[in-house]
Amino acid sequence: MLKLKQKFGLHRDVESDILRKEASVCRVREYSGAVDTCILNIEGDGGILYSWKGATGTTRIGKYDPDTKQNKLLYSFDKQVCVSSCSLNKDETLLAVSLAQNTRGEEHLKPISKCLTLLIEIHPINNTKVLKAVDCRVKVQFLHQETDRRSVLESHLLLLTEDGYVDLYHVLLAKQEGYRVVMVNPERLAKTVERIVEDLIWVQWDGHTQRLYCFTHKDKFVLRCVQFYPNRKFETVMELPLGLPANPFHTVKFVNLGFDHYHMERPEQETVQMKVFTNRMERSMCVCYSQPLKDKQELKYTVVLVHKDCRKTFRVSLGSDQSQHKTTQLHPLFIPMGYYILVYLKDHFLHCINTRQHEMICHSLFLSGQDVDLGLQCEPANVTVLHAEEECCGSLLDLASGEIHTAELSPDYLLQILQSRSRCPDSKADPQRLAALHCLLVYMGNNPNLELKIIEWLCNNVSALESFDQIQEFILASLYRISYEKSLSLDKVLPYSSVFDKKELPEYLSSIPGVLCTTELHIEPVLKGKGFWTELQWNAERTKYLDAVPNPRYRTSHIKTEWDKLRSEPRLNSHTNHLEENTKKVLSMVDTWCLDKKLVPLFQEEDHQQRVLIGLTVDKLREHLNRHLPRLGKKKIDSLVICYVAKLLELIRHMLESAWLKYKLGPRVLCLMQQGTAAEWAVFHFMFRILEATSGLCLPLPPGYHTLLAVIAVRCLPHHTFLQYIDHGFLQLTETFLSRLMTDLDNSDANERLKFSILKRLPKPMKQRIYHMWDHPVSSASISRDYTRTLLERQSNKKGFASTSTEKPGFRPEFLPLTYLAKVLSDIEEQALNPFEEQENVDARFVEETALKQTLILLGFDGK
Repeated sequence: MLKLKQKFGLHRDVESDILRKEASVCRVREYSGAVDTCILNIEGDGGILYSWKGATGTTRIGKYDPDTKQNKLLYSFDKQVCVSSCSLNKDETLLAVSLAQNTRGEEHLKPISKCLTLLIEIHPINNTKVLKAVDCRVKVQFLHQETDRRSVLESHLLLLTEDGYVDLYHVLLAKQEGYRVVMVNPERLAKTVERIVEDLIWVQWDGHTQRLYCFTHKDKFVLRCVQFYPNRKFETVMELPLGLPANPFHTVKFVNLGFDHYHMERPEQETVQMKVFTNRMERSMCVCYSQPLKDKQELKYTVVLVHKDCRKTFRVSLGSDQSQHKTTQLHPLFIPMGYYILVYLKDHFLHCINTRQHEMICHSLFLSGQDVDLGLQCEPANVTVLHAEEECCGSLLDLASGEIHTAELSPDYLLQILQSRSRCPDSKADPQRLAALHCLLVYMGNNPNLELKIIEWLCNNVSALESFDQIQEFILASLYRISYEKSLSLDKVLPYSSVFDKKELPEYLSSIPGVLCTTELHIEPVLKGKGFWTELQWNAERTKYLDAVPNPRYRTSHIKTEWDKLRSEPRLNSHTNHLEENTKKVLSMVDTWCLDKKLVPLFQEEDHQQRVLIGLTVDKLREHLNRHLPRLGKKKIDSLVICYVAKLLELIRHMLESAWLKYKLGPRVLCLMQQGTAAEWAVFHFMFRILEATSGLCLPLPPGYHTLLAVIAVRCLPHHTFLQYIDHGFLQLTETFLSRLMTDLDNSDANERLKFSILKRLPKPMKQRIYHMWDHPVSSASISRDYTRTLLERQSNKKGFASTSTEKPGFRPEFLPLTYLAKVLSDIEEQALNPFEEQENVDARFVEETALKQTLILLGFDGK
């Protein structure tokens, strides 16, 4: 599950230098004695303090600099001592050390006490000041702070005791002889002490951010954080109530305050194990703690998401048949990995908790039994988790071997989860597929090679899974990641999963077998301070507001009603003109992102319906963001929305281009005269699934998509199947496709039948336009008929005659233009006076003679 890379090892980086130093001291070529090297502390700047046993019965303390890869001797005791805590100030002029009583030897510390705390000048080695000599453990830790007071040499030392208090020493320094740094008035050092905390029962130090998290006896259910600033300033910036059990800690628990190799706590004595993690990039804070419930054979652990204003508690059944050796580890490891928190209990389970998309349990990966493989080469009990707020990956220290490894989630392992479970028809594996897919797309998605592997997986597994549509998840999750990188505020308002649109959520996506999850909202943290704490408070308050309003997350399916209405009313109006302006902005963005090598012919034609849908999507998404995130401003929101829809179109094109490359398709695929190959059939199936996925979400497609799909469909499908696809609305016929169909296909019997069948299915205006593109007698007849109708109607309008719709039963329609002409003449005749009808005041004799005379003249028998 984890990809480990060693970045430090005592044997590799330190012991070779130590052996050379000891050989020089002993004046031998090679030193072969045991040095017993052990890590003492890791400072905020990454420097690693360690001790070893010298050749002459001494104890030496050194520092490894990870930047220069160099080791430096800091101090040597003239006898062997037990160093239980150690810290070095930033300027490397003072060393604070706590020495535990060596009960195994004959000598004891003088005066006899369990712990002796010293402050030593080491630049150069000079005075030593005794700070404490007490019968309890004492931890020491220098503050590492940037300060503007460069003219004043000063160091600040935290001293934390098992008696339950924390003191802050302010040590003034001075330079002598240009290079010697010594303490000023060391005898008055006790008067500079400030008491930070009393009645301490649990404390965690964060050296990277200079913060102290603590519980006290007085308020044992309230977690406090003390933030240290430069120039002696500090303040309590957070108070968070936690629901811990009674007596959660038997003794004072020190976390991230060095490594005491002479005091090992027994796991069975730890009622509660707790860690605090922060992430500056996410503006997030998570408090994790666990409580083993031995009698019920289950583990209870809680993750408090301060930035999401909620608390999630999990109860995991461990089974009643677990052997005794498997229950020695009573607490899991909490490992921060970006915005994931990994909860690992060896031989039982691994839970990757998604702290950003936490609403549904199916977006967090849970593995149990044989699927649990964290990749550790050591016992979890020996592992210490090192965490830096700015780092997206974690670090693990194996105290037994003295090695530090950087740990990252393995994309190969997650891809294996997708691929292995794709062959498994059981829908019970769908939650793991969904969680692994989201981790790959959102957490690791900014990796082109990984994205190509995921698209290849989609191509190989085209059919929708039983519980969710993987293509819909790919589209929404990818767009969510891209948009979130532009503005963290979009976290709660943009869609990231299609499962929210399901009317009824499948059971396998709403729960995990053997895991009970409860969520508590409104944890009410008290936050103050600047910088990170301001951002955390804003994040928590925004989450609280969006949780209170209905439908804060945009649903793409909400525009379906208006989209259907626009499709049924194709007339242009001010609204459609507004949508067209939106579309032009989007397509201009896509054009600027186009690759030089265009494999797929998209964005090369007008597609009225898709252009309207693009504009409508922009309009509705902009309206949603303006409603819920007005502080971003209209200009910023407009830019985010345009980029979102443009990236949607670009993402679909990228999916097609990847499929084109995978199946090695070329320009021949656009030729309608040839039969489709197996590769083209696979691409057609993939394109059809994309169409199905986007239609389900009411998302637009790139202009030209329907044309390309229809072209490949004609090549791959039998003609009757192709017509059925049209009848059921699966294929949308565009004028570009129809023009190519009429011109590229010959007039063989099969092709003629196909063309006639398609023409019958077209609306009348489109049919008239398509007839002009087909060189065929029927199309010629249609063109002639339309032309004659146009001319006669024009003539009729000029002479004031109105054509009626009366059909005469004697007309035969073999030659339609003649039929229409006869119909028009008949209409004109009906409007003329009938000479054979009786009329009042008419001289019948005169009419007869006149008619006879006109007939003779016409026949040429008589002159006028």
